[in-house]
Order: sequence, then structure tokens, then C-alpha cells
Amino acid sequence: MTSQPTSKIIRVASVPSDQVYIRHLDSWQRQLNPQIRRLADPIPNAEVRRTQSAWWPPLMLTPKWVQENHQHFDLMHIHFGFDSLDPATLRETVAELRRLGKPLVYTVHDLTNPHQANRGPHLDLLDVLIPFASELITLTDGAAAEIAAQWGRAAHVLPHPHVLDFDSMKRIRRSKEALSQHEPDRIRRVGVHLKGLRANISPAIIEPLSQIVQELGGAVLQVNIHQQVMDPAHSEYQEELARNLAEGDAQGKWELVCHEYFTEAELFEYLGSLDVNVLPYKFGTHSGWLEAALDAGTAVVAPICGQYVGQHPSVAGYRWNGEQVDEGSLKQAVRKQLALTYVPGMNASEREEQREALAEAHQRIYSSLLGR
Repeated sequence: MTSQPTSKIIRVASVPSDQVYIRHLDSWQRQLNPQIRRLADPIPNAEVRRTQSAWWPPLMLTPKWVQENHQHFDLMHIHFGFDSLDPATLRETVAELRRLGKPLVYTVHDLTNPHQANRGPHLDLLDVLIPFASELITLTDGAAAEIAAQWGRAAHVLPHPHVLDFDSMKRIRRSKEALSQHEPDRIRRVGVHLKGLRANISPAIIEPLSQIVQELGGAVLQVNIHQQVMDPAHSEYQEELARNLAEGDAQGKWELVCHEYFTEAELFEYLGSLDVNVLPYKFGTHSGWLEAALDAGTAVVAPICGQYVGQHPSVAGYRWNGEQVDEGSLKQAVRKQLALTYVPGMNASEREEQREALAEAHQRIYSSLLGR
């Protein structure tokens, strides 16, 4: 009879490791027993690495890496990044994990890939991961129900951890609370960020949202977009959209802000400057941006698709009718959020408690799989 492992360290091959969600699954105040140690992200060849993600593409998801490094980890936990693989390669990787007796935990963040208009390729990869995984985790009850209905698998439901660091959260939320108390009649700021126009982001929301904000009164609309979409010299330039956004700004319909990718600090300050953040998503599942906005005390309006509205009870939902926004539901949601008399989201102490609970939940799942 073989003895059970007794190490106080659980070594996790996390895909990825250096990402805010994963970092915030670690214990904040106390050490767990056994402790969790996530392997550092292997750095791929610079010629194939994406500038936005130093760990991309994830070498851990190749059969070769698993074969060469299996003695250095106890289990694998996949979060993001597998969309760079084809199903055949992913099947080889999970087969190698099984051959070597390495459990796989998969957190189902996305049932629909927000970067892909065609859902099929992502589903092909989920058809490999979800049936094979030793344990599944997801972020909302709605997502767990979808997983059970489509794949017949049960998933642990563990909420998204905080995104803002606690010091920034405390500072920004204190400022929001002071404004609510001392300037209740101030002009409110509604923000929508088009980012770089990834597949699930639609600028079709801008015009109706502008009309709604004007009709409700007491608020201004701020539209943010990444600079490359507005730059005629850039390959991602969209001439008609750039012209329409600039004209709307000149006509006073909205305030247009073009900028490069936010740093983390810039993102936090941006979210904190808004009273309401409207997510312009046509499809998707969960959102870290939504969590960051709530950390900053900013009310969120999200589409009734995927599981966005299931992430927090304060989120107000609106509908899409194909490619068009349902203006009635959008107006109702914006009105509701502008009328809030409290700072939404969890405060820093509540997020600290949640983080500890998440760290302990992951430790229990890992320990159970390893028989510890």
C-alpha cells in the first residue's frame, strides 16, 4: 500500500500564473496548510510572444512541457490561454497529464470567448477540457447550470475575487462615499469603454445611450476608446466609426477620450471617476472589468447575456435585439443605477474576507485531489 503524500506544499502548474485573478486566489492574511505554490509562467520565444501577455502562448499546455516538467508540479489548473491551441494538441496535453497521474482543475471563465465571433472553436476546446477535468470551478450559479446542462458535469461555484488592490479600493471608495454625502446633486458621469473593439464589443450602444443620458438629465456620457482605432496610420483604424465618434463629441453628445492601453493604476482611476459604467458587450460569460468597476464603487449596467448580471446583485441588466440595443431596458437600467444612494460593490474588508475564503476553497479542492 502506497503512503499518501505529506508535503506541506502543493505545487500548481497554473495557466497562467501572473494574472490578477490568479494572484488574488492566494491567502492574503494567513498561511494555509498545505501551502499553495504556483509555478512561474514559462516565457515563450520572443518571436511568438504577444506583447500584451508575457506568458503567451502558454508553454505549460504543450505535451512536451508536461513530459519534461511533471516532476516539478502536483496538479495543473487551467484558467486562460488555451484558445491558442487546436483541439488535437489539447487532447494530447490532457492525455499526458492523465498518463502521469496529474489531476487537472479547470476554472470555466468563458463559455463563450469574447474575442471570437464564432463560438464553435471555443466550444471544441471546452469539449476537451470539461469532460476530462478532475474538478471544475466556475464563477456563477448560471454558468454552473449551463455546464451541467451541456456536459453533465458539476462545478464548484466560487465568485470572482477583487481586482483593485486594497489600498486603491479603500481610497477610491472613500472618495465616492464623501461625494454621495456632500454632493448628492452633482452631475453624474456615465462611461462606456469600447477598448480596441474586440469581437463582443459593439459601438451600436453609443447613440441610444447618449439619448438616454440626455433624457434622464443630470449626467454626461463619456466614451473611451483605444487610440489605434482612431488613428488613420494604424492597421486597426476604423474610418466611419472614428468620424462618427469625433462628430458626436463636437456636437456635445458625449465626451470622447482616446488613449493607449491603461496601466493598472490608470484603469483604477478611470473606473473610480465614473458613477455608472455601461458594458457594451453583445455576448460573453463573465467579466473582470465588471468586478474592477464594483471594487471602485462604480455602478454597473451589463447586458442580459452570458452570466454578467449574476456576478453581483447590484448589477442592472439590459437586452440586445440582435445587433440593436433594446432602448427600453437600457434606459431602465441606467436610470436605476444613476438613482443609487449607496456605493455599490463590496468594500475592502469584505473583499479581504472573500479572498481568504476563496484561497481556502482552492486549497480544499487541491488537497482532496491529491489525497492530503
